[in-house]
Amino acid sequence: MTIELGERSRRRIFDKNHNRYVVNGIEPHKPTQMAASSLLRPFSENLCQQIESTHMEIEKILRKAIGKPAYSHPGFILYRGDCCELLARLESIDIPVDLTLTSPPYNIGKEYETPISVGEYVDWCSGWMTQVYKVTNQQGAFWLNLGYLEVPGGGFCVPISYLIWNKSPFYLLQEVVWKYGAGVAAKRRLSPRNEKWLFYVKDRTKYTFNLDDIRDPNVKYPNQKKNGKYRCNPLGKNPTDVWEFPKVTTGARRSSRERTDHPAQFPLGVVERIVRASSNPGELVLDPFAGSCSAGIASAGLGRLFLGIEISHHYCDLAIDRYERFKRERENAQRQGILF
Repeated sequence: MTIELGERSRRRIFDKNHNRYVVNGIEPHKPTQMAASSLLRPFSENLCQQIESTHMEIEKILRKAIGKPAYSHPGFILYRGDCCELLARLESIDIPVDLTLTSPPYNIGKEYETPISVGEYVDWCSGWMTQVYKVTNQQGAFWLNLGYLEVPGGGFCVPISYLIWNKSPFYLLQEVVWKYGAGVAAKRRLSPRNEKWLFYVKDRTKYTFNLDDIRDPNVKYPNQKKNGKYRCNPLGKNPTDVWEFPKVTTGARRSSRERTDHPAQFPLGVVERIVRASSNPGELVLDPFAGSCSAGIASAGLGRLFLGIEISHHYCDLAIDRYERFKRERENAQRQGILF
């Protein structure tokens, strides 16, 4: 889509010497799909059998310790309840978690949270993060998505990661910056366009990290050599610690198909990369603040087993409906052979 200038204007945003979009045009909006084709591919017979048998074993143990889940399908289990209470019960049973990825409430007054003091919020985060540590496999990882909050008398837009990064026994490996294009427009400060992912591991000397599974093939100089050898890995480059994924969009003509009624939904592309990097097929992925279950969709689509916890009846129903739609789309894709 190109920009029509109309009558001449002195505003820089209409000037081709200042605005590259006036010269080059704007790429048409491409709404994300219900799920990328990478999440719809069929599994091997061996993996299918592994998922089903492991699922049955895990659910049997969970039912005895926690009770009946709100929803269960091979590779996907969702409980409704308070994560602190349920994580406390998980500590006493033998179900080691290989990867936890989650995004807790930010304590900023969203419809699904009751704001508390910053000190109380930090203590609460420390509590459930430590619980996650206790149920995590020795080689497991923990990815935590965080935004910003106001610290009264200290700062308006303080990264939550500054407050809680060291409030659990996990070892912080690095911070990943998730950059996106759309967001709040500010007038007396710079418009925020990023959030943080904290990448933790339990054992800093030995942990799952599948770099080859997430390499970026978009290499600027793919044929560049040094001493007669290609400089870049043939599968692509390391994605670095700055990730650019668009937010899940809204709007009558721009809404993503993956969009749900959850007000803080992160895109499948982000969680797919995390699941690929920090877990292996057949392993268990946990999200104690499951929300719309983006982590669950990505995990199930990549041949992992998902265990989600969500306190809200509404979001549980929303997540179950979303998973059912994803399951049907996956079945249809495989039936039609569009991925072969």
